[in-house]
Amino acid sequence: MRAKDLYDVNDLCHEEVMEIFEESKEIKKAYLRGEKILSLSDKTVCNLFVEPSTRTKNSFELAEKYLSMNVLNFNTSSSAFSKKETLKDTILTMKSMKIDLFVVRHKEPGTPAFIRKYSDASIINAGDGLHAHPTQAILDAFTMYENFNSFKGLKVSIIGDFYHSRVVRSNIKLLNMLGADVTICSPTTLSPREIRTLPIKYTYDLKEAIKNADVVMGLRMQLERQSQGLFPSIKEYNKYFGIKEELFETLANKNAILMHPGPINRGVELSGDIADKPYSKILDQVQNGVITRIALIKHLLGGDSL
Repeated sequence: MRAKDLYDVNDLCHEEVMEIFEESKEIKKAYLRGEKILSLSDKTVCNLFVEPSTRTKNSFELAEKYLSMNVLNFNTSSSAFSKKETLKDTILTMKSMKIDLFVVRHKEPGTPAFIRKYSDASIINAGDGLHAHPTQAILDAFTMYENFNSFKGLKVSIIGDFYHSRVVRSNIKLLNMLGADVTICSPTTLSPREIRTLPIKYTYDLKEAIKNADVVMGLRMQLERQSQGLFPSIKEYNKYFGIKEELFETLANKNAILMHPGPINRGVELSGDIADKPYSKILDQVQNGVITRIALIKHLLGGDSL
């Protein structure tokens, strides 16, 4: 049965993910030709972002407009939310407006599932607390698929702050589903036990993580949380865990790619100008965010294939 909602990547089966990837390939061709899809012009989407977002929010809005949807952007500062209206009442109000899809970003884990209690519209989780960020995982995996065309035996190393990352949780689940070999690398203070007990390899040695990797992905160091004292200093973190050009080019596989979900802290998780090298696919990830979200919305709402 085709999924109607996406709370996390395991709401999709392997076959559905691959369908989305193949559809994304065709959509990307049409997108780059400037062709627009009209198949969802009778659908209305509400972008309910109750947490700051630039890349994800803009990416979804571009995807929705590309599909010719009616787009409603919910502004918390100018809505009844600012007058202490509850989330339940907000959703019931939106439901009366015949919303077909909610795209939800919220600081509280489980909010998208909570919304399901009060609406029969489709729901896409655009990030809920530290729980999950499934559409980021989908666009990341699609970027790998574009470059390698297979996940079997693909060696993916993810380096960074796992303690505060919803991205890594969804990425690990999806990459495991697809058959990739995942290694994570971080200071033990930034790698909670629940992450290290997943079916992955864990190391705190950056060289070991990068050696023979096909994909090296940095994660944003959340500088705003440094006050928790989980690492000595930014300089110390970069010294031992910053991805450096020399290490990448000497240790990773010949055709390896560099990825990062953004935003990047240059000089922290990525050193020098490594983000600008030909093997960096960071801007491809941004573009693929729009492409895969187009494919995902079509998949959930039943739009025609290209």
